[in-house]
Amino acid sequence: MAERRSHLILMGLIIAALIGAALLAIPGSPIHKKATLGLDLQGGTEVVLKAVPPKGQQVTSDGMDTAQSVMRRRVDKLGVTEPEIRKQGKDQMVIELAGVNPQRAQEVIGKTARLELYDLQGDLLPPTADPQGNPTPLTSLYKTLTAVQGQGKEKDSEQFFLFAPVKKGKTTSYHVVVGPLSTRDELLSSPYVKKHGKKGEVPKGHKLLFVPGNMALVTCGTDERYCPNVGAPATTYYYLFRYQPNNPDQKVPEMTGQDLNLKGTRQDFGTQGAENGQPLVLMQFTHSGAKKFQDVTSTLAGRGRLRFTQAGSPSGQEDRYAQQFAIVLDRQIKSAPTVSFRDNPNGIPGNNGAEITGIGSVGEAKDLALVLQTGALPYNFRQLEKTEISATLGKDSLQEAKKAAIGGLLIVALFLLIFYRFLGLVAVIGLGIYAAFLYAALLLFHVTLTLPGFAGLILTIGVAADANVVIFERIKEQVRAGKSVRAGIAAGYAKGFHTIIDANVVTAITALVLFLVATAGVKGFALMLLIGTAISLVTAVFATRAMLGLLAGFRWFENPAFMGAKGQQHGRWLQIDFMRRRYLWFAISGAIIVIAVGSLALRGLNFGIDFKGGSQITFSTPTPQLVDDVRADAQSIDPKFAKAIIQGKGPQTGGRYRAFQMRTRTLTPSDGQKLSSGLKTKFAATNYGEKSVSESFGKQIAKSAGWAIFGSLLLIVLYLAIRFDYKYAIPVLGALIHDIVITVGVYSLTGREVTTATVAAVLTVLGYSIYDTIIIFDRIRENVPLMRRSAFATIANISLWETIRRSLATTFITLLPVASLLIFGGATLKDFAFALMVGIGSGAYSSIFIAAPLLTILKEREPEWASKIGQVEVVGDGIGAQTVLEEATVAAAAEPAPIPEIAPVAEGDGNGEVSRTQTKRERRRQRRRARPHGRR
Repeated sequence: MAERRSHLILMGLIIAALIGAALLAIPGSPIHKKATLGLDLQGGTEVVLKAVPPKGQQVTSDGMDTAQSVMRRRVDKLGVTEPEIRKQGKDQMVIELAGVNPQRAQEVIGKTARLELYDLQGDLLPPTADPQGNPTPLTSLYKTLTAVQGQGKEKDSEQFFLFAPVKKGKTTSYHVVVGPLSTRDELLSSPYVKKHGKKGEVPKGHKLLFVPGNMALVTCGTDERYCPNVGAPATTYYYLFRYQPNNPDQKVPEMTGQDLNLKGTRQDFGTQGAENGQPLVLMQFTHSGAKKFQDVTSTLAGRGRLRFTQAGSPSGQEDRYAQQFAIVLDRQIKSAPTVSFRDNPNGIPGNNGAEITGIGSVGEAKDLALVLQTGALPYNFRQLEKTEISATLGKDSLQEAKKAAIGGLLIVALFLLIFYRFLGLVAVIGLGIYAAFLYAALLLFHVTLTLPGFAGLILTIGVAADANVVIFERIKEQVRAGKSVRAGIAAGYAKGFHTIIDANVVTAITALVLFLVATAGVKGFALMLLIGTAISLVTAVFATRAMLGLLAGFRWFENPAFMGAKGQQHGRWLQIDFMRRRYLWFAISGAIIVIAVGSLALRGLNFGIDFKGGSQITFSTPTPQLVDDVRADAQSIDPKFAKAIIQGKGPQTGGRYRAFQMRTRTLTPSDGQKLSSGLKTKFAATNYGEKSVSESFGKQIAKSAGWAIFGSLLLIVLYLAIRFDYKYAIPVLGALIHDIVITVGVYSLTGREVTTATVAAVLTVLGYSIYDTIIIFDRIRENVPLMRRSAFATIANISLWETIRRSLATTFITLLPVASLLIFGGATLKDFAFALMVGIGSGAYSSIFIAAPLLTILKEREPEWASKIGQVEVVGDGIGAQTVLEEATVAAAAEPAPIPEIAPVAEGDGNGEVSRTQTKRERRRQRRRARPHGRR
């Protein structure tokens, strides 16, 4: 009764969670959330930034690579938004952003993050400082710059402004219309100058002013809570600081971002005074930076004490003379803390860092900490254009993918119903619950769903279905052995639970390390896999267990035929001697691997523009066109354009665009001419342009993914060594290398294009192969104490016989939606589905034919098992070993292995013991199953 009550409570909680998931998805509900789709699924915003180097420097390829890496790090800290970041030409960066708030992401990604710390009273210059150095900021940029025009050379300046006159009655004021720009020529070539005057000349009545090269113009605006000598600003204030970064005697600014420890810098909350509980950014310094900080604050403390003494002020007024240092980020004052000479007469030790206070919100503090943590960009970046772009996958392709996925899942459901009958129905309901919970998790965590994420989704569906298959096979084994259906369910879940835990933990380790270390689309795949693995445990184990537990009380449910468990298990054709033929399997795999490696060495991989870069073509059409029509017509011009990434740009009307961009492999002059002529013929295309673009999947992403995979493999080895034996880990690694080499080698042999989707597919293979191998190894580990008198090869064979139906069923279930994508998913998804097909097939093969034989070879080197090699003869075609299972039964009786059961149900004499008659019946069945062909 208590057990039934617990099942009812669990089902009630699951139903409540399903209602919550439905409310999240239903538009108009109070907690409704909208799904976040990536660029490949819904499009987004494209921003083109131009690098502006410091005075006297040039934009270099290495500098742009550094900028690209910094921007990627910022993206990863913002969340899994998975943008495209690529170089265009020599000095431009293109960022494509998806998500609900691309404006914030754009601002954070492109922020220069040039951190400077100034001695406020010591470095301020007139007219923004009095003779004592106290701040006297101005609210007019024109007046600020006019006062210093004769104090520096124009050629040394990095900031030029153009001011237009504004007349109000008899007075004339000036406001800035262009700037800041880095050179005079750039300013005089601006569109404003062309419109209001002659190119290269200052328009009539306008004034061109510049910031002298030995000065820094710093602002403090209404976004800040405090400006020096102002308090809360109602408008923008301007400050002029001395700027002598190369002065060996007195460097100004005194400190920069190079003195910052990026890893130790973080968002925090104040604990004292007015800042108690308020958001702030805690900066940590390097060793040399900490010493500089103490030197600077010591100078400020000494000056403050001197001024206090000279003024003859009474005790208690020390704070009036305390000096300040200004924390400036991208030439904006973020904070100006004071240094008390009373509390810190020798300055402030830099070991504990410094704080940026006066920040408006936690979000702003996090963004500020983020840009400091990721380091400064080597150049300033100025926005050239910003446009809306369509999805990289066309609408037709998406519809095809949806239909293919739905069709594949329906086939999976049908397969489960036919293969497991009523248990299959329970599994289908469990998968439905899983799908609802997974979608709710995507909404709650604002996961950006992209094609790599879709790969993780496919894998988790296979994992979720496999958890049911593992348990259901266990249940059928128990029922065939003579237990009642109710007792079989309890024993099946008890025995299958540990297997599922081991397999899911190993998969979760891979996903977690990938998420923490990797970047871009790899991170999206990892997050999807991690979430799906956690949810599959809940639905596959607890939800289906509760459903079966409630049904087990009905008499009609006790019929074994109802779940396909009546009679003996068929499929003796699967009971081949795997271990005796192990060198045949190794030879087959070895031949395939040699061919794969040879192809990789001779032909290499057909890397797409995600890895090699290429050409970007832009053009316009006089009438709006569908992206899918443009894609189809580009392919008709030349089949090589079938792999091109085509997007609509700018305003759309009913999904149709007038402007398009097309990224493809680097075009030869003849290819470019052919494409241009074809587009003009088919669409009357105009404004045709071509630029070179860099790869979007950079070396940093590949390197981080490699380190993540390496790290996850080390953790898996450690876990398997603890839970199993270190010798179990070696075959797992061997199987993984086998699967990845074959998958990549097949890509080389077939010449298919390698894209970011291929990387996601290979990672899917990694997760699937590990999961499948652990299931088999867990059964081997379970059988070892039951079959101590048998050779290890026999144990491995028996374990494979017991799990091969599950392996084949799971492989089939996972491949069904993938095959549906390959056949019906459209051209843009075929390569992705192809990689999954090859990899999952290879993973299923390696688990049976590579991992288990490798484990057998390793274990047979141990003295305990070496002495038993050849003890059991295999006769006939190898379908059985002499009295193996009978020996296992005797061993189990002599050394019973306690197996935890979930609420076991007693049979036989009613006292929790299985009757002697039933034990004899079970032994007779096992002896019959162990006999070779020809014996009766």
